[in-house]
Amino acid sequence: MPGVQSQGTIGGSQSAIRSTQPPSSVSTMLGVENMKSKDFWRAVAAEFLAMLLFVFICTGSAIDWNSSKKPPTGVVHVPDTKLFISISFGLTIATLVQCFGHISGAHINPAVTAAMFVTKKVTPIKGLFYFMAQLVGAIAGSGIVLAVTPAKLRENGVGVSMIDENVGEALALLVELLLTFQLVFTIFATCDSKRTDLGGSASLAIGLSVMIGHLIGIPFSGASMNPARTFGPAVIYNKFAGHWVYWVGPMLGGVIAALVYEFIFCPDSGKPSPGQVIPKNQTGTYKDMEGGSMQPLKKKRRTERKDPPPTRDVLSTV
Repeated sequence: MPGVQSQGTIGGSQSAIRSTQPPSSVSTMLGVENMKSKDFWRAVAAEFLAMLLFVFICTGSAIDWNSSKKPPTGVVHVPDTKLFISISFGLTIATLVQCFGHISGAHINPAVTAAMFVTKKVTPIKGLFYFMAQLVGAIAGSGIVLAVTPAKLRENGVGVSMIDENVGEALALLVELLLTFQLVFTIFATCDSKRTDLGGSASLAIGLSVMIGHLIGIPFSGASMNPARTFGPAVIYNKFAGHWVYWVGPMLGGVIAALVYEFIFCPDSGKPSPGQVIPKNQTGTYKDMEGGSMQPLKKKRRTERKDPPPTRDVLSTV
């Protein structure tokens, strides 16, 4: 029967096409093949160096140099260390994201790397090497702080994350989870390549997110939001009291934020971003996109240069 022969021929050709396609091996899925690339090791080295600089600068900014000086009689010096430290952490992370974002994605945080892993934005092998590079970089950065800090100022440990005695581990865990949630959610939302309504600096937005997290979190738990940042000083000064909080809280907060954004709040790639207004017709009337503000788009001149939109691929997707 011709019909049967035709079907068999088509089925056979489809089977032949499928057989010629190379199957995805375990090494490919894990990302082992990427280890042969120079870009892979350059990215891992970038995570190490970025974390080293982050811990060195930020924990070094927490040193109270006035503690070794006796104030004049009748004068009580109470500096606003919380604001100073918060600004230091925020500006430092913004600077480092700007420097290393195009090389490694500038995770500089195991919680961010975990969030990238669960959303399949990094391979398991790359995530593992990022994780190790961040931990080693944090230890190295804290070790440098120890080496350059006078003995009188490092007795209690420089940069060691500590839970306030009036807070307790359970509440500190909740605080760390929420702070890291807002940080990772900010990263995903700010660096989403599908959005068309973004402007300004992604690195600055991430830095501000770190800063506001420290403004509220320092009195509670020290506002770690970063397991590696806490792990480095803990290893150098051998202080691990309540250390599990700084792993469980940030890792859970980061993963939850990534899943919530990707599956609930992530803009649909086939639709304009909410708030974006597009022309309805040539008569000049406009329609509002999903409840956004009613503001007409500016018409481009014919001679206007059409430059490509600025890249926001701060997050590593390899």
